[in-house]
Amino acid sequence: MYSMIPFDRNNSLNSLFDDFERNFFPTHRGQFPAFRTDIKDEGDHYLLEAELPGFKKEDIDLDLKDGVLTISAKHDEKVENKGEDGKYVCRERRTGSFSRSFDVSGIQEDAIGAAYEDGILKLTLPKQSEAQPQSRKIAIQ
Repeated sequence: MYSMIPFDRNNSLNSLFDDFERNFFPTHRGQFPAFRTDIKDEGDHYLLEAELPGFKKEDIDLDLKDGVLTISAKHDEKVENKGEDGKYVCRERRTGSFSRSFDVSGIQEDAIGAAYEDGILKLTLPKQSEAQPQSRKIAIQ
């Protein structure tokens, strides 16, 4: 049916009102969205990459407790005056804190490594080696 409409569906008047509603009535009121992560299995370790653009290394906190790794990042709001009367005309940059937790059971907790560059936090999470069954000879007496 939409192929019969002469305008692209994304540019329709209905889409405009849908976007208006989503912007003014978000589904998670008062909550900031969690940052995005990718986790790759690299064989002997996992590589967790978290998008944290605009944060300084000092703004990021990694906490490991009871097999749970929590990544937290916090932006402190700085007062900036815009316009002649000090009011913003448009303000899209957010301030606040972000936090996300991960189960790290099966990970060598004392060997976790972290690096932060260009807005990407990279965590190397070494896997625990599986216990190899040991065999031994038993002498017959």
